[in-house]
Amino acid sequence: MKPTASVRRTSARHLLTVGLVASLALVSACTKSEDDSAKGDSASPQNDAGQVVSSPSTGSGPSCALDAYGGEKLDLKNATVGFSQSEKEANPFRIAETASLKAEAGKRGVKLLTANAQSQFSKQISDVQDLIAKGADLLVIAPLNSDGWEPVLRAASAKHIPIVTIDRKINATACKDYVSFIGSDFVEQGKRAADQMIEATGGKGEIAILLGAAGNNVTTERTKGFEQRIKEKAPDLKIVFRQTGDFAREKGQSVTENLIQSKPGITGIYAENDEMGLGAVNALKGAGKKPGAVKIVTIDGTRNAVQGIVDGWIQGVIESNPRFGPLAFQTLDTFTRGEKVSQDIVIEDSSYTGSNARADLGKAY
Repeated sequence: MKPTASVRRTSARHLLTVGLVASLALVSACTKSEDDSAKGDSASPQNDAGQVVSSPSTGSGPSCALDAYGGEKLDLKNATVGFSQSEKEANPFRIAETASLKAEAGKRGVKLLTANAQSQFSKQISDVQDLIAKGADLLVIAPLNSDGWEPVLRAASAKHIPIVTIDRKINATACKDYVSFIGSDFVEQGKRAADQMIEATGGKGEIAILLGAAGNNVTTERTKGFEQRIKEKAPDLKIVFRQTGDFAREKGQSVTENLIQSKPGITGIYAENDEMGLGAVNALKGAGKKPGAVKIVTIDGTRNAVQGIVDGWIQGVIESNPRFGPLAFQTLDTFTRGEKVSQDIVIEDSSYTGSNARADLGKAY
């Protein structure tokens, strides 16, 4: 998915080498927007959705090298990569995420071992330990929680297995316990969601937050960014309700049903992922509300949520793209060849509003 002209560019854009651009030519070509075309060809690497991302080998923050992490150089083509998925693949984000890793492994001819924790953290820990036992040379982990990874980190460290985490961070030391985190700027996502909420509500009224699952950085940072921006730009927009919906549609619906009863005059709902936002839509429909009566802004970029904008039930969606495959494998390849990689690799996300949702529906996942 091509970023809009409003999407910021990281400083890594100006630091990339021609060689890195060539190595990332595997990504799918996407039609440029008029604004991007006017700027000329971008030198920034992209994921398989065509998004601009920070470079694996350069970046604005600290980097990690193989000699500092421990281990020996490795040819990725001869390696076994283990991928640990955290959640049940009923969620479109997780479906697309896993598909992206499998597709890139197939494209590169790399052996990929996969496991799904089915939203159980204890199972994810045992899953990753099992991947190590089965001979994984490298690990890509989509963590369910940020804490509690010590058993895995000890096992990986003993065998000098490089770890890349995607989408969520683990609370550990970069370049010691893991190599890189690849994901979005979640604080910035929260701020952009707040901007859309302010525009949708006119900056006045009472709003609710459907919080994501506890215990991970995504929930914490999306909440932080949203609340900061509301406080700064719309003091007359009051946050009067906060409750977790666990990133699940059913929970988002039940929480919104309770919200409607306790706060019948609610103006807007900020859902920290699309599934909870779609649950909120179901609750509003069940209560006999009309489209747009309660303004909903959410984060992810799933097809169903973007369709919700087209249908008038959702006012805005901030993209959080799950197609990590190309960049995850490029990062591992760069690192195991002995080159430095950034400890934080940021994907630049787009957004959907009433002005582009219908035209861009086919770009959603």
